[in-house]
Amino acid sequence: MTDGDPQDGTEREGTDGDRPPQPEPIEPAAPSDFGRVQIWWGNGKGKTTAALGMGLRAVGHGFRVHMLQFMKGGAPGVEPVRGEYNAIAQVPGYTYENVGHYGWHTPTDESDAAHAADARAGLERARGLLEAASRPDLATPFSLDSSPDEGVHLLVLDEILYAANRGLIDPDAVVDLVETKPADLELVLTGGHEPPDYLGDRPDLIANVQKVTHHFDDGVTGRRGTEY
Repeated sequence: MTDGDPQDGTEREGTDGDRPPQPEPIEPAAPSDFGRVQIWWGNGKGKTTAALGMGLRAVGHGFRVHMLQFMKGGAPGVEPVRGEYNAIAQVPGYTYENVGHYGWHTPTDESDAAHAADARAGLERARGLLEAASRPDLATPFSLDSSPDEGVHLLVLDEILYAANRGLIDPDAVVDLVETKPADLELVLTGGHEPPDYLGDRPDLIANVQKVTHHFDDGVTGRRGTEY
């Protein structure tokens, strides 16, 4: 069931009765109503996963998607190439890049300066991507193999809220990204266990992903295929 489908068993207008949806070739297209700001934060698992899935849905319609990841440059016990990277590389119109420092930042991290430097580099890259998206008409299609520097329809800044929560980048800089983004660009910000109250009422969607139980609490480490 897709988001927003009726749950009473009634047929939606425009469907062919009981015939299941059929896959179609992906052709370059442009969204007609993008331009919102989405926030995915909380202490639960699934923020990045949700953003990845949203990107997959968008490229399935022929829209151009790019994910810029903060804070995920690797960690002991995690393979250098993760499952999502392999998958994205196979999907037309979907690209990613990673600017994170190796290892997750902690409050007592001795490599704090290195984490902060990489987070600031990610912030500058995000600004560049927004500037690039401001040049073309986002109501028109992009080639599915185009560079994100030529513009995208949906931009995910993964774990940027985590970097702001930890003071690695200034929260006001995140506010500036939201306020200066192109009107037709869908901007998705993820990460952090603290509410990004500094954004005020600017976001159009705020999802608080809450943990109820998590196998990490039982000493289970990240598993291939679920966490990376």
